[in-house]
Amino acid sequence: MEILTLGNQALRQKALAVQTIGPEYQSLGEELISALHEQRGLGLAGPQVGIHERIFVVHISGDIPRIFINPSIIETSQETEKFEEGCLSVPGIYTDVIRPRAVKVQAWNEKGRPFTLEADGLMARVILHEYDHLEGILFIDRLSEAKRNRILDKIGKAKAK
Repeated sequence: MEILTLGNQALRQKALAVQTIGPEYQSLGEELISALHEQRGLGLAGPQVGIHERIFVVHISGDIPRIFINPSIIETSQETEKFEEGCLSVPGIYTDVIRPRAVKVQAWNEKGRPFTLEADGLMARVILHEYDHLEGILFIDRLSEAKRNRILDKIGKAKAK
């Protein structure tokens, strides 16, 4: 799977809801997890590989790989925290992002079974980051305009070399 990178307009489109969860979503989930492991990431969303459906995968150390189809954020904590983030679609850029410390998400797994997950810390951060991809939002959009512009300038200069 090819990871789309900043500048590809497909990353800015809202993903469409999955209408029917069939066996192909188990295969797609496994492919996304494999690509995630290959790239040494923590999460990967369909739009990042050109699949404009509401699906993402998360695998953090100490937990099982998880597949989220048609996720909905039900609740986030008022408590926030700053933590360094990166993104496979914005390679080589890492910066602090402020996000809610905890999240409650409802989704369907690859077998079409609904589940609700309450997560905090790193798991919550990765879920929120991947959910943003389904909305056409990149982590750099969560930064101040000045900080985002510095990053975009840095990326532009690196591409010009």
